[in-house]
Amino acid sequence: MNEDQTRTGRSPSVGDEYAIVVRPSRDTDVDAMLAIYRHHIRRGIEPDVDDGGTPLPDDLHDRRKNLRDRRFPHLVALRAGEVVGYAYVVLFRKRPAYRYTVKHSIYVHQEYLGHGIGQRLMRELIDACAAAGFRQMIGYVDADNAASLGLHEKFGFSRVGLLPGVAYRYGRWADSVLVQRSLGAGSTAPPPPMPLSGR
Repeated sequence: MNEDQTRTGRSPSVGDEYAIVVRPSRDTDVDAMLAIYRHHIRRGIEPDVDDGGTPLPDDLHDRRKNLRDRRFPHLVALRAGEVVGYAYVVLFRKRPAYRYTVKHSIYVHQEYLGHGIGQRLMRELIDACAAAGFRQMIGYVDADNAASLGLHEKFGFSRVGLLPGVAYRYGRWADSVLVQRSLGAGSTAPPPPMPLSGR
């Protein structure tokens, strides 16, 4: 997960035209989302390392359609009409027992880190997931990313695990922190019965 990591880049100007708007993503947002994503996944990685797993525009179009068809939130944040961040969830695991648990990702444009965009996306994503009936939200955060860990704590996430040495960037091994937050009734009550069409 990548969001408000440092206070770098240009500062937004004050004014209504620069207000952050969060809405469901559209096909026309794909190129901007991919540019944001590519920057973050290449951060700290040597230039000669293959990035063949990076999605192409058609891949992201298909992924968006699949998530939309399954009613999974896929959001973008805009400032003055420009996509400056996006957020989405996928199932934590694909087996049916895990159908009420999602894993989230948030990416913010590198020139707008530290300006509250990650917070706006997180708030909207949590609300959308709770409204959709999900009960648990999972995330993985770089252990060195104090701002992201702080953001998650602010929104009620608890640190529930540590994955040591799972990433290699900037010439060293990095840990990931597993975070979790309950939604709605969480695990205090069973989920409502599924509609007959979904059984």
